[in-house]
Amino acid sequence: MRRLPVYILLDTSGSMRGEPIEAVKNGLEVLVRTLRQDPFTLESVHLSLHTFDREVKILLPLTALEDLQLPDVTTPDSGPTHLGAALELLCAQYDKEIIKGTATQKGDWMPLLFIITDGSPSDLQLYRQMVEQVKKRRFASIVACAAGPKGKDEYLKELTSTVIHLDTADSNTFQQYFKWVSATVSSGNRSLGASDSLPPLPPPPPEVHLLI
Repeated sequence: MRRLPVYILLDTSGSMRGEPIEAVKNGLEVLVRTLRQDPFTLESVHLSLHTFDREVKILLPLTALEDLQLPDVTTPDSGPTHLGAALELLCAQYDKEIIKGTATQKGDWMPLLFIITDGSPSDLQLYRQMVEQVKKRRFASIVACAAGPKGKDEYLKELTSTVIHLDTADSNTFQQYFKWVSATVSSGNRSLGASDSLPPLPPPPPEVHLLI
């Protein structure tokens, strides 16, 4: 079975401490539980979780959904939001982990990327450099989520045209968002080397604002 890689980049800076990060953790559980109910995604989805604050970490390398155990996610008391460094690590992992098709071997399905942040990049110069590098990799879809009133849509729009804004960062909103993510993942079955046209995104719930 060909893999469908799904990368999640999660902001764990100090501003996410408390209710927001607990809401995200609950949302991740909803995502995994929902995807496991779909026989196709259960066999094909491989999930990876990266976090970024003053440091960037791989909490979960690409792991088959059926073998996955969600890691503990923690936040520092304060500190910067190094989204640029997170994109740099993502590109390195993409180049190392993604299997491309050959004459004798089918490659992975085109990966999906989801980014969640409640602020703006502290390393803006590196962020803009890495935006160009991410665009050189072949992602079926890149969805960036600005969570809460301090989430900056304009920086995320430099990376992708698919930007989600959540008015609040509470548990219900994140649960609805991750249910929408699971529906998006289920529709993302395109292989590396396929056409550049993206499958239509499923309609978002009322709590999720898709910016045009």
